[in-house]
Amino acid sequence: MKNYTITVNGSVYDVTVEEKAAGAQPAAAPAAAPIAVPKTAPAPKAAAGAGSIEVKAGAAGKVFKIEANVGQSVKKGDPVVIIEAMKMEIPVVAPEDGTVASIDAAVGDAIEAGAVLATLN
Repeated sequence: MKNYTITVNGSVYDVTVEEKAAGAQPAAAPAAAPIAVPKTAPAPKAAAGAGSIEVKAGAAGKVFKIEANVGQSVKKGDPVVIIEAMKMEIPVVAPEDGTVASIDAAVGDAIEAGAVLATLN
């Protein structure tokens, strides 16, 4: 059995998938198949020192790596967060020069396109 987190039409689901050995016959369908229950979205992180420039995700996916730290100076185009989507690593870059004021996502978070991942001053 393997556990996966998937997003369908903006709803996040935890699912369990049973793996079959090569050449194995399919098992009879269970009387009542389990229903995927949506995960409740985590509460937005408080951004007490939030800056005025938002760094937004260009695609839905999962936060793979945080490249910048709060207080760090970044130039336009510098990677701030790396998103993993469809087995690709997609950098989310600073839209302009500034200083990182807040990081509003954590590694492993499922995020939607347009989500604010960080702010700059």
